[in-house]
Parts: sequence; structure tokens; C-alpha cells
Amino acid sequence: MQNAGSKSRTAVALRKSAVARYLQLAALFRRRIETGEWVVDARIPTVDELAKECGVANMTIRQALGILEQEGLIERFRAKGTFVRKRNRHDLWCEVQTDWSGLLMSRDNAQIKVINVENGVRPADFPSDVGELAPEYLHLRRVHSRDGEAFLLADVYIDERISARIDKDDLTRKTSMRLIADVPGIKIVDARQVLTIGLADPEISELLGVPLGDPVAYVKRVAVAEDGTMVLIANGIYRGDMVRIDIKLLTGESPGQPD
Repeated sequence: MQNAGSKSRTAVALRKSAVARYLQLAALFRRRIETGEWVVDARIPTVDELAKECGVANMTIRQALGILEQEGLIERFRAKGTFVRKRNRHDLWCEVQTDWSGLLMSRDNAQIKVINVENGVRPADFPSDVGELAPEYLHLRRVHSRDGEAFLLADVYIDERISARIDKDDLTRKTSMRLIADVPGIKIVDARQVLTIGLADPEISELLGVPLGDPVAYVKRVAVAEDGTMVLIANGIYRGDMVRIDIKLLTGESPGQPD
């Protein structure tokens, strides 16, 4: 049960965001299930209680609970109440690699599906301080999944002058960096990766199968060839509930004491 202070904070937080309140509440209630605050098979607070806690109308609570019911997380019974039926699976198996060798590795049991191909494209979103754009790019939109569940949506741009040297079968087998690294005669002299956190918009929500407004990780990768051309620009969007980043900070030696 929430205390008076948390009730006030919840209502204030809801008013600060531009996201529709029922979507915010759906995310809040989903989190309570994920953390075990609302236990599987237990009855959750009533609509009236939740409306009072969150400072919203009963209809807004019903809209939020309707989303969770569609996801199979709760079940509502007339005259009995609303019960938690399951918790979302949190399998943080998808690790965003932070070194060159890691970026070349494919993930175990992962499948890659190409859902769109375009030739003669100039990417609109690219780092202007890393290298020069190629005249045109091959654009691939790919969805990475495991056991039928998508975890990564990626827009991959490959310098069209070298894309013909890539085996078409590799487009559904290799990471974007591996596609470029394996092209004969191409030497990569610089590679960058930037990760930021955002929220799932309607398109991302549909393609990755996550609720609207859920956290996602945006990862931008660039590979530069000897002539200074960005031969690869890859923009990936990872599901926030499946991804992790491990960065080794020490190499075996203990840090020294500050002076």
C-alpha cells in the first residue's frame, strides 16, 4: 500500500509529463508487477483506490488497466477485483558490446530478418565529425530476434560502392560491423559507438513488441575506411528490458589511493 507521501509524488509526476496519463499509469502499474510489488495471483488495489492514489479519474485507471489486461499481465473479474496473472520476462541476455571484437560477434540463437531494402540512399542521421559521406548507400532495415521475440531494430547504411561485394546471405547472418569488416580490400581505420536512452514511439512499439513509452536504447555505430569515408552507418534501437552493457574498468590492478 502506498503512503500519503508517495500518493502525492505519483500525482505530481503524472502532471509533469506530456505523455498521456493512462500510458504513464500503465507503465507504473507494469513496473509494480515486474518488481513484485504486485504479486502474481494477488489482487491489486481497486480502481477507486488507484484513482485516489494517482489523482486521476476512474476512467483513466480503467484505460491503464485495460492495456495490462491486453498484455496478459492482469485479469479482471466482476465483483471479485483485478488479479495479477504473470510477470514480464526479464532476460538481459542481449549485451551491447563495447569493443571492436565484440561488435563483430553474432549473438547465440539470434535471427536477423531484412524487412526493407533501398538503393541510392543518403542517410539523414549521421555524425558529421567522424568522416565523409559516401555518394550513396544501400539501406537495410533489419529486425533481430530470438525465439520469435524481437530485441533490436536496425537501420544499416553501407557504402553502395562496396555493397555488391557482400554475400546476400550474410545480410541475415552477420552483425553490421562484421558485414563491413569481411569485405575484401576494405580496411577500417576508425569505428565509433554512441548509446543514448529514449522511449518507444508507436512504430518502435509495434516492431519491437514493447509498450508505447517503454525505455529503449539507441545505439549509433560508424565505421570509417582508409580514405576517410564512412562506409557503414548503423542506427540500432534495442528493447530496454533485454539489453545490458558490461564495461571492464580494471585490468587486474587495484587503483591507487588519491594523493
